[in-house]
Amino acid sequence: MLISFHTRLIKRKRPLRISRGIAAETLNLFVKVEQDGIEGIGEMAPVGYGVPQTAETAEQSLRTALPALEPLQPGEISRVEAVCLKQSVLPAACAALNIACFDWLARRASLPLYQLLGLAREMPPTSVTVGILDPEEIRALVPQLIAETGAKVIKLKLGGTDGIEADKCRFIAAAESVPDGVPVRVDANGGWNLNDAIKMTEWLSMRGCAYVEQPLHYEDFESVPKLFEARSLPIFYDESVRNARDAAKIAPFCDGVNIKLMKTGGISEALRTVAVCRALNKSTMIGCFSESSIAISAGAAIGSLFDHIDLDSHLNQDPDPAAGIEMRDGTLIPSNSPGLGAQLR
Repeated sequence: MLISFHTRLIKRKRPLRISRGIAAETLNLFVKVEQDGIEGIGEMAPVGYGVPQTAETAEQSLRTALPALEPLQPGEISRVEAVCLKQSVLPAACAALNIACFDWLARRASLPLYQLLGLAREMPPTSVTVGILDPEEIRALVPQLIAETGAKVIKLKLGGTDGIEADKCRFIAAAESVPDGVPVRVDANGGWNLNDAIKMTEWLSMRGCAYVEQPLHYEDFESVPKLFEARSLPIFYDESVRNARDAAKIAPFCDGVNIKLMKTGGISEALRTVAVCRALNKSTMIGCFSESSIAISAGAAIGSLFDHIDLDSHLNQDPDPAAGIEMRDGTLIPSNSPGLGAQLR
């Protein structure tokens, strides 16, 4: 197979602030595979914690592995994945290639990817994210986002450096700004210590919050069992879980896991991670980084396997460099075109 690379600078309509910082744009890497006149496309979005994963490091990681990859066929997905693991290709770079191979295979079969995988097109509504803002900004932004996107779920970023009392004000502002029936979920991105996490889960549970995502820093393993024992509402982990192995390790101390293609290295390991979570009776969520409609379409293709959907990054891009995925009544609708059904503009 022929493998090629293309980078694209993607700007956000609204800069997104989380506990680790703020970003107004990202440089994403798009990977194409070609054989027999058929192309498949995948995407890598930067990962901003742990081992640095940028478009530059991802491309270099894949180029180093090209001599072992190019003799393979795109449809040999398990062999391609094995080579990536052996060559220590970065997970987000693996994800781009893995997605491209699945796109190629589904295009060759003339089937939408979700059908090729034997999955349903329907999935739960996706949440739409509100970053760490002042309460008055949240009150203005939430109705605007709902009007723009038809969102049925709001995901509120907390864990601000100004402490949990400010986080409480943010949650109140969001909860008072949504229509009846629209839940507000919370993601702290590891911004709380153990004591604050215990206090906040108790406070949020009394105000109708369904669950809290990544309340503790991803390296604070010691506090994970303590918070689980003291929790007042369900706890999901994101940054702490990269793959099926991590999911199995943290399962005794959580209620659910946020699975992202950039962390797992693509669709193949995401499917294994979902299977582990199901076997251990844990809830599942699929999330995203700063991905366009290319990688979002890949996530949506397996969206029917998940209890919660958080695939909204493409909605905050100015513009989304790709097209193909629809948002209808707050829910993503994968394309019925062969493959991902998404293309770069």
